[in-house]
Amino acid sequence: MQVGEVRVADDEDFRKLKELCEQSEGWKLEYHKHSTLIWTKNNDLSEFKIFKVRSNFEVCADTLYDVLHDPDYRKVWDKAMIDSYDICALNPNNDIGYYAIRCPSPLKNRDFVTLRSWLATSKEYYIMNHSVNHVEYPPYKDYIRAVSFLTGYLIVPKDKSSCTLTYVSQSDPKGRLPSWVVNKTTQILAPKVVSRMKQACKNYMAWKQKNRPFYRPWVYPEQSTLPRLKMLHIKEFSNQETREVVDESNLSEADFVEEEL
Repeated sequence: MQVGEVRVADDEDFRKLKELCEQSEGWKLEYHKHSTLIWTKNNDLSEFKIFKVRSNFEVCADTLYDVLHDPDYRKVWDKAMIDSYDICALNPNNDIGYYAIRCPSPLKNRDFVTLRSWLATSKEYYIMNHSVNHVEYPPYKDYIRAVSFLTGYLIVPKDKSSCTLTYVSQSDPKGRLPSWVVNKTTQILAPKVVSRMKQACKNYMAWKQKNRPFYRPWVYPEQSTLPRLKMLHIKEFSNQETREVVDESNLSEADFVEEEL
């Protein structure tokens, strides 16, 4: 799917995500520690590289899939999230939502409006999104509206109690960023997020038993109460800045606040 395109994801869309997760040609290994590997790759859509993370998780694939989906639990473990909510649904496996992310100080925070699609098969689990333009959720004053060309998760079970997660993000944070941001992302931010996610998986079952234990609309669509999408709320997507460009390129790496991440 292209940025701005609003439709139900099909088998070809999920196949392309899997291909991106599994391909090796053109990728540069930036980080390898324990079971976590991080690669980057140049692309034609943005000056920012495609970013890929792969790591082994010592939990069953179902649990990791639930952790990535569960909106209530995300508020517990995702320290980068400022706000997140679902807006509307296309069908039981495709919805549009809002996500605001806290960037490390002194950078300005970003937000996204994306169409999310997901699929669970007998062999693997997929979650992916791309940016769309919903007229009722324009760029907000205190954020830079970023663009997700394609962001996705592929979960592959290894056995009944372990799995492999591959995360790919091809996005443009917009604004003008300093060159050191990419290195900080690959060497510090991404490994921290993976570590936090692994801990979240270990704690999920105990937490879920006390917090709407039977609520899983990503598995049981009849539980969803989201309104249906009205196409009149969707307009053509523009990759141009909708506000004055924020220039952060001169911010010093010495001002980077690691503790906030």
